[in-house]
Parts: sequence; structure tokens; C-alpha cells
Amino acid sequence: MSEPTVASIDFYFDFSSPYSYLLSEQIDQLAARYGRKVRWHPVLLGIIFKATGSAPLTQQYPAKAAYSLHDFARSARFMGIPYRHPDIFPLATQTAARAYYWLHGEDCALARRFAHAVFRALYVDNRDISQADTVLDIAAGLGVDRDRLAAAVQSPEIKERLKQEVDAALPLGMFGAPYVVIDGEAFFGADRLPQIERWLAGGGF
Repeated sequence: MSEPTVASIDFYFDFSSPYSYLLSEQIDQLAARYGRKVRWHPVLLGIIFKATGSAPLTQQYPAKAAYSLHDFARSARFMGIPYRHPDIFPLATQTAARAYYWLHGEDCALARRFAHAVFRALYVDNRDISQADTVLDIAAGLGVDRDRLAAAVQSPEIKERLKQEVDAALPLGMFGAPYVVIDGEAFFGADRLPQIERWLAGGGF
């Protein structure tokens, strides 16, 4: 008898989302403890916000913006994750997202290392990941062929892949990031990790 298929966890995020960065540092390890794997889906929050009539937390009313900036750093301290708020924020992430999908087609593990490197470049090293050269440098540091990647992120196929991922996220109810879907149940925000763990441990609640 074959082993039963274990459903994956879908993790939708934008590299320009501090809470996505925080969740990215812990979601894989948490899933592994319960025999699950995580499928990472970088998307573009700008398109999500346009579709839902929302805006980045730091571009909403002043009190919410100030609270959010404070909470990004506080949440990072609480979770034991290094954090430095970027000088340029929010910022465009389409090149990084496209690079991820191309790398995923080449080597899934390498794509995951790249995603972590991009997040840390932005939220630890304060690098401008909206610049294609920065993204290419990050990938090259992991041994990726810079010229091949530079061509890939401009290819119609990879641009279409990113568009499809964004289009697929909206019907799931995504309105912000991170957005995690487990067994058809959606969880929003890095602070939902305890609920995610309980769901994984008990098969729902």
C-alpha cells in the first residue's frame, strides 16, 4: 500500500513584507516537525493591494504607520530574528520574485536559499533589492550563473509565471502578506505561528 499523500503548506509572500520575512525564518522548520513541506509563492503586494483597495501598512494613516514600524522590530525581537528596517521601503520586488521562480525550476533547494538571502539582504543588510543588479549579485553569491538569470527574469515565460501566481492568490482571499493556506484554511500574519502549529498538531481546531 502506498503512503498517504501529505498536503503541503502554501506560503504566499512579498519580499517587501517585514512580517513575511519573519515568518520565512520559521515556517519550514515548523512544518517539518509535523511532516509537512512548504510551497513558497512570492507575489506582488502592489497588485494585491490594488485589487483589494488596500495599501502598505506604512502608507496608511499616521498612527497605524507608526505602530507598524514599531511592531516590525518588536516582533523580530520577540521571535529572535535579526531585523533592521530598510532605508527604502516599501520597494519593488518583481525581479526577485521572477528570479525565485526561475531558480525553482532549476533547483528547488537553491531557490529557497536564494529567497532567504534576499530577505536577509533587505532586512538585515539594508540592501536595495528593487535593483536588478542587487538581485543578481545575491544569486551569484550562491553560485548562480548571473548572465543566465539576467536573461531569465526578462523572459515572457517567467513574467507570466509571476502573473499567474498573483492571479492564483487573489481567489484564495489574499489581501496582505504573509498569507498561509493549510488544508484550505487561511492564516494571515507572522503572529499566527502558534495557531498554525496547533492546526498542524491536531489536524484543525
